[in-house]
Amino acid sequence: MTTLLREHAEQQYAEELHELAQADTRTRPPNWKLSPWAVATYILGGRLDNGFVVTPKYIGSKRLIEIAIATLATDRALLLLGVPGTAKTWLSEHLSAAISGDSTLLVQGTAGTGEESIRYGWNYARLLAEGPSRRALVPSPVMRAMQEGKLARVEELTRIPSDVQDSLITILSEKTLPIPELGDEVQAVKGFNVIATANDRDKGVNDLSSALKRRINTVVLPLPTSIDEEVEIVQRRVASLGRALELPAELPAIEEIRRVVTVFRELRSGITEDGKTKLKSPSSTLSTAEAISVVNNGLSLAAHFGDGKLRAADLASGLIGAVIKDPVQDRVVWQEYLETVVKERDGWKDLYRACRNQE
Repeated sequence: MTTLLREHAEQQYAEELHELAQADTRTRPPNWKLSPWAVATYILGGRLDNGFVVTPKYIGSKRLIEIAIATLATDRALLLLGVPGTAKTWLSEHLSAAISGDSTLLVQGTAGTGEESIRYGWNYARLLAEGPSRRALVPSPVMRAMQEGKLARVEELTRIPSDVQDSLITILSEKTLPIPELGDEVQAVKGFNVIATANDRDKGVNDLSSALKRRINTVVLPLPTSIDEEVEIVQRRVASLGRALELPAELPAIEEIRRVVTVFRELRSGITEDGKTKLKSPSSTLSTAEAISVVNNGLSLAAHFGDGKLRAADLASGLIGAVIKDPVQDRVVWQEYLETVVKERDGWKDLYRACRNQE
């Protein structure tokens, strides 16, 4: 059994990628490990001709995934856009694993991300000893992707300062990275492209320049359209994470997951599922990813401080923490929801009492 806390997608799903490669007879773009059809099958799941079952990594619109994959087969970069928790990073990692066999060429965007994270840096000890040379140069993940014909991932692109974002323009348009200090350049090998992710909900967002937007195709990832779809996503991810973390707890009953998802969907939309009661929405996003976190936290409590069975008391603290980000405004929203919806709903009295006892 692996001792790694979290395996990369290409490690965790190595068997599926191998089986797909063996069964894949369709045309593959240069340096792709799989054909676009096989990449889509890996992402969306399916059964191969030999009976092997590929598990779905993303539950949602098939057409959106096909558009994303088709974009990466062209000379345009891909931007996965959506509110926090819509699986942008998850999808980016799995696309890279399926196409390049390597999801580790990653630039994590922050307000402090510098140009060297996208272009290159220098080994200053060697630079002082030998002067400017290729040996003294420290390639960025983007430069390595260009040299190896792989996909580079740029997470939270809009968190990166605008002047640093624009260092991608030459890379995306000319497929080359100039190194003026050496009078040299790195030209991209076939197979190179960029997958970026971004959301417009966070503070400190830096809009993309029009020049950069013209070089990127944007695919907007929506929140799950139905409660059943969202419950299935949470159930699959909780089961996967539970195995990875080796939590000695029973997998949660589907009813408990449905309750968490229902709370999130109702507060997110500002109306109850039956459409009868309007609600105030909290400042938090209440994404599917947060629902997964609430259930996993509850499982951990049940495993280590309970009898291993997930109960309302195990979910309460996670629910309250997810909803109440603003201690004043969000607390009012949450208390009103508890009293007008949770308290009155059949079969939810245990959740109401557990949440009340946590306050």
